[in-house]
Amino acid sequence: MKLRKLLESCHLCPRKCGVNRINGQTGACNETLSISAARAALHMWEEPCISGENGSGAVFFSGCSLGCAYCQNHDISGGLNGKEITIKRLSEIFFELKEQGANNINLVTPDHFIPQIIEAIDMAKEQGFNLPFVYNCSGYEEIDALKLLDGYIDIYLPDFKYMSAELAARYSHAPDYPEVAKTALAEMVRQVGGDQTTFDEDGIMKRGVIVRHLELPGCIEDSKAVIRYLYKTYGNNIYISIMNQYTPMEGIGKKFPELNRKLTEREYDELVDYAISIGVENGFIQEGETASESFIPPFTNEGV
Repeated sequence: MKLRKLLESCHLCPRKCGVNRINGQTGACNETLSISAARAALHMWEEPCISGENGSGAVFFSGCSLGCAYCQNHDISGGLNGKEITIKRLSEIFFELKEQGANNINLVTPDHFIPQIIEAIDMAKEQGFNLPFVYNCSGYEEIDALKLLDGYIDIYLPDFKYMSAELAARYSHAPDYPEVAKTALAEMVRQVGGDQTTFDEDGIMKRGVIVRHLELPGCIEDSKAVIRYLYKTYGNNIYISIMNQYTPMEGIGKKFPELNRKLTEREYDELVDYAISIGVENGFIQEGETASESFIPPFTNEGV
C-alpha cells in the first residue's frame, strides 16, 4: 500500500510525467492506478532457457512508457486493449500459470505497475509461491524503480535497442535511451547477474540477465555498437540474445519507409558473425523465418 503512493506523482519511468495516476490521470504509459493485462498464458517463444519445453508463464501488461514506432505489441502498448484486474487477481494468475507447468512468471512490460506487482508477489510468496520471476522490459527503466525490485526479480530480460541517440529519438522519442539503458542494465546485473547466474539440471535459467537486441533494417552499424558495448562491458556476466524477428507493422511505411521491410538474411548474418568475431559466447540467435506475425500472440484477455 505504501509503494502505491508513488503513483500520486508518478516517476516510475524515465519520462517522469509526475501525473496522479491514483486519481485516474494517465501519463506516457497510458495507464492509471488499476492494473491492466491483455494476456496470461504459457509462452513458447522466449529464449530456450526461459521457455524450455513447458513454456514461460507470460503476463502481458497493457501500456508502455517508451512507445516505439515499430512496436509489435502495439495493440496493448498504447493502452487500448486489456482487462483491469486487482492485485489479488494478479497473484492468483501466478498460481494458475504454475499449475499449467510454467517454468517461471514472465512479467512483460511491467515497469509502470511496479508497486502493484511487488504487492502481488508478496501476496503469492506468503502462500508459498516459489517460481522465478522474469522482468521482461524495454530497457528504458528508471533506476530508483529498479531498486525497489531488488529481491523480487530473479531474471532480468531487458532490450538494449540503440546506442545512437538519433535513432532512439527518431523511433522511440527518447534520445536519452542509450544512457538510461546503460544505467538500468548495470543495476540489473548488480542484482542478479555475473556469478549469481544459475540454471537447473534441464538448462532452465533460475537467476541471471539476458539482454535482447532486435536488429532493425538498415541499422547494422548501430547494432554492432550495441553488441560491442554489451560484450566489452559485461563479458560473460550476461547473455546476449540477437534477434531477427523485426516485423513491419501496418502503416509503418508512411512515416518510416526505411522500416517497411523485414531484415535480410545477409544483414542478420553480418551481425551474428560480428558478435562471434569479438568473442561473444554466451548468447542466443534466431534461425529460420522468425519475422512473422505468428510470434505476436493474440491479445484477447486470455487468462486474465
